[in-house]
Amino acid sequence: MEAKIQLFCSTLFLYLVSVRANTLQTYIVQLHPHGVTSSLFPTKLQWHLSFLEQTLSSEEDPSSRLLYSYGSAMDGFAAQLSETELELLRSLPDVVAIRPDRLLQIHTTYSYKFLGLSTTRDGAWFKSGLGRGTIIGVLDTGVWPESPSFNDQGMPPVPKKWRGICQEGQSFNALNCNRKLIGARFFIKGHHVSSVSRSANMIQEYLSPRDSSGHGTHTSSTAGGVSVPMASVLGNGAGVARGMAPGAHIAVYKVCWFNGCYSSDILAAMDVAIADGVDVLSLSLGGFPLPLFDDSIAVGSFRAVEHGISVICAAGNNGPIQSSVANIAPWIATIGASTLDRKFPAIVRMGNGEFIYGESVYPGNRLRSAKKELELVYVTGGDSGSEFCFRGSLPRAKVGGKMVICDRGVNGRAEKGIAVKEAGGAAMILANTEINLEEDSVDAHVLPATEIGYAEAVRLKAYINTTSRPRARIIFGGTVIGRSRAPTVALFSARGPNLYDSSILKPDVIAPGVNIIAAWPQNLGPTGLPEDARRVNFTVMSGTSMACPHVSGIAALIHSAHPTWTPAAIKSALMTSADANDHRGKPITDGNKPADVFAIGAGHVNPDRAIDPGLIYDIRPDEYVIHLCTLGYTRSEIFTITHKNVSCSEILRMNRGFTLNYPSITVAFKQGMKSKMITRRLTNVGSPHSVYSVEVKAPEGVKVKVKPQRLIFEHINESLSYRIWVISRKKTKTKRISFAEGQLTWVNAHNNFYRVRSPISVTWK
Repeated sequence: MEAKIQLFCSTLFLYLVSVRANTLQTYIVQLHPHGVTSSLFPTKLQWHLSFLEQTLSSEEDPSSRLLYSYGSAMDGFAAQLSETELELLRSLPDVVAIRPDRLLQIHTTYSYKFLGLSTTRDGAWFKSGLGRGTIIGVLDTGVWPESPSFNDQGMPPVPKKWRGICQEGQSFNALNCNRKLIGARFFIKGHHVSSVSRSANMIQEYLSPRDSSGHGTHTSSTAGGVSVPMASVLGNGAGVARGMAPGAHIAVYKVCWFNGCYSSDILAAMDVAIADGVDVLSLSLGGFPLPLFDDSIAVGSFRAVEHGISVICAAGNNGPIQSSVANIAPWIATIGASTLDRKFPAIVRMGNGEFIYGESVYPGNRLRSAKKELELVYVTGGDSGSEFCFRGSLPRAKVGGKMVICDRGVNGRAEKGIAVKEAGGAAMILANTEINLEEDSVDAHVLPATEIGYAEAVRLKAYINTTSRPRARIIFGGTVIGRSRAPTVALFSARGPNLYDSSILKPDVIAPGVNIIAAWPQNLGPTGLPEDARRVNFTVMSGTSMACPHVSGIAALIHSAHPTWTPAAIKSALMTSADANDHRGKPITDGNKPADVFAIGAGHVNPDRAIDPGLIYDIRPDEYVIHLCTLGYTRSEIFTITHKNVSCSEILRMNRGFTLNYPSITVAFKQGMKSKMITRRLTNVGSPHSVYSVEVKAPEGVKVKVKPQRLIFEHINESLSYRIWVISRKKTKTKRISFAEGQLTWVNAHNNFYRVRSPISVTWK
């Protein structure tokens, strides 16, 4: 009887919450940091509650509507409000802006070697002490603390400046933190009030910092995991697994749950992380590009940068669509994804003796049964989605004991393998469509399987359509390193140009993001699917989610080597040292053509050069404010982003011709515009008495003049300015071009190692 009463009460509670959730929505309310009413209250929390007291009916407790009270990432709070209450709140003094809560998504061993990281005395690991003393804060799906990547043997003590905690919760206690994983928290209020209808998912989720999906464990270990010998995915990609900064400390902030990541939770985590004392914030999440005043990550990260914290974000996985790049604030380092030269060949031998190249990390080379020749089937027709291999769409009579072709798209890649296996299929060929082209993200499938590119899929289907009894076998080739061109741009990596700021090139750099092997929860199979009963310590994932923590770890190395450098200086070092060429010395490619700057930004990250860049382009926080004025942002919009109350007319009068001291150079010629003058300022962080000369490769259709052409630095930390004139010579009648690119490089006269390169991007509108 008692159990029935409890069940009734729980059901009633869920019903009442769901009814209220239908009328209430979560909003982030931003307040003036020095509001006139704030002095009337002893604490920020009471001040924040006072706004709800003035807005709600007298019988309702304001604290029941408050989700978060913010004080570091911004001043304000997150609360649930009706439309009527929202309008009333807007009219109150000290309310700067109100934004609806947004749902964002995660952008989802050998890579340290590929990037040139080694223990030699002149390398980034040696110069930074492996990232010793630096704290990387990771906002993601949590962490699996028992993973060997978070072992603290040999780690230095927790830095004295650390003010964070190890928050206890379901299957997680204070003992799960150590000298490597020094802090862990979770933020669920925004998710919880928005996800009542999906409560079935909540049963599978840990209400704690513990990772249920694996994504956060993977990204955290990529950034700062310790050395783990004999790491592999079911025997593939075997080697020593290491994060980019194996000596750095990690703090985890769980903000992403099964249905995504709410901006109210993200902002709460950033708010706490700033106060906790992190040095680098890594966010492998985002959405589509937004105006900066509507973007909670942009607002929170501005405050973080003011506190000296580098903010590294994924560019997003909506490539190759133009202007899809997200996290576009100029104070954020925005990271696209590239490939490695490591392949996992799983080649299809068709019955006619021809071969089709594919890839897989299924351990088929260890299983004799995986190599059998099988009848080949491709189930099409009807509206069940059988060509995509939806679960329940494949008739057992047609696929039983056969090798099934599944088109990529709609449902998950590994999920298609589950569908084939459930229907009695013996193997699978995952065929790219025209959307995915030749992109080759591999999976640890639950049955013998390989993925093939679009061109190969066309050949395979032609064979099926012209053969009465088509047959095939998969030849699994294990792991192959060094035989393919790399890096290349990942097809899914989001592209520029920057949708809301044509003067800032995004992404900033690219880093490894395809088929990355990193730590994985020990209660999940390598596919992450509930039906996968296998257990591993590592798995393979692809996405700008994987590229982002590579750069977060490298930023930690730079911070350890140069603890007084600003976030802008660290970002400059990453950008001006980046490679435009692949490991064979040829331009980085994007598909079958050379990659443009909207795909790679300044280039592919190079940690050994980034830690010793010679010169840097530094930016003070107030210069970002001037930049926002040049973009035509209003006073209230700038205040929303920066919490600085400024007069743009006065600022622009005092800073005529201002251009942000960004490490890349971008010019957008509007109708009738013929030339643009740009100023840049370089600071010497190399040796005293350094002389640099400029080398320019002008974009097609423009002339580029630089004055002076030599910079002579007498001292370390000395800054010198130069000017660039970009003059349009384009003849619109003879040759229609809308975009061109080049580069400007300052070369040290006595040491060719120091080449400080900036891409030049020119567009005509």
